[in-house]
Amino acid sequence: MITVSAFKWVPPFAQGLVRDLRVRWALEEAGLAYQARLIDAEVQASADYRARQPFGQVPVFEENGLVLFESGAIVLHIASRSEALLPADEASRARAITWLFAALNSVEIHIQQLVEIDLFSAGQEWAKLRRPDQEKAVRHRLAELAAWLGDREYLESRFTVGDLMMTTVLRILRHTDLLDAEPKLKAYKERCEARPAFQRALAAQMEPFERRGA
Repeated sequence: MITVSAFKWVPPFAQGLVRDLRVRWALEEAGLAYQARLIDAEVQASADYRARQPFGQVPVFEENGLVLFESGAIVLHIASRSEALLPADEASRARAITWLFAALNSVEIHIQQLVEIDLFSAGQEWAKLRRPDQEKAVRHRLAELAAWLGDREYLESRFTVGDLMMTTVLRILRHTDLLDAEPKLKAYKERCEARPAFQRALAAQMEPFERRGA
């Protein structure tokens, strides 16, 4: 049985965004059963957990002795087992993988810097000075992505692991209205979020938070 680590609880601003969601979604799309290992701060700091995840983060993926960390690597591993996420033909497969890396390296890197300013450093002087330029960088990258998307339904000819990863990255902007400036990109995100596999993954992540209470 596949086991995926996830947090027992996180603050409301992070609920629905923790990166185990990416792995849960990929598993749902691929039709692979899994169980969640819910951890707290004590487990996160333990030597046993650090032996699996050197940085103490989630998710950790475990199956038959294989232990993986980093959501991108885990999602790619899952996708390699399912044509639902990676097309069979070599060229389309390579393009899907390209978009997975683009989501992490060309888009998320800018969005995450803005999020860290807004959610963790908003009151600091350096953050106030830095934020306009960082927002400009995010807007520019979103415009470039929207230009590529155009009238396409997905980044390539069909939904792939690239769309899965890109959607989870765009969702990080939910505390802003930046996607409103790119309606086709916003519609793309919502189209991917409407997939039943995503809805199941999101519900599974949210269940322990809702059970405990926000």
